[in-house]
Amino acid sequence: MFIGESFIGSGPNAAHINVMVGPKSGPVGNAWAGALSSPTKGHLPYMVVLQPGVPVKPMTAFINKADLRGEQHETMTWGPAQAGVAKGVQECLLEGVLPPEAENDWCVIAAVWVNWSAHDADEVFANNYAAAKGAVTAALKQEPSLEAVKAAAAAVSNPFYTPKN
Repeated sequence: MFIGESFIGSGPNAAHINVMVGPKSGPVGNAWAGALSSPTKGHLPYMVVLQPGVPVKPMTAFINKADLRGEQHETMTWGPAQAGVAKGVQECLLEGVLPPEAENDWCVIAAVWVNWSAHDADEVFANNYAAAKGAVTAALKQEPSLEAVKAAAAAVSNPFYTPKN
């Protein structure tokens, strides 16, 4: 199992994606099947498609981290965020980031944050594309390195809080 994360952009159109990638026969496959068969109120996991009827390879489940709130948020989630994830994951297979066996024998779970105030479809698409590609790439490279973690630990911060040190 490979695990990755990526945060791209700023403001309400930013993208934050966590991924689990691995063989269908392992824990990622079990989690993938469980996620798709267990929707909850406001969280409707679905298969990522490049176009209707053309799912991404490896098969990818989109899990919305923010509960769906209103037509605009639903559109930003199901439209540009999903399309960005589709392009990012698919390019990882086509460019060799994912191994050839990932095409049919692996799956991806993408947990995706779309802000309730997201409003720019092109920016949402671009940020989710970059974040999906970045998260899968980081997962397969097992990034970040311990050196990068050590450097970040010396100056912990995130878009919502920076400690006063």
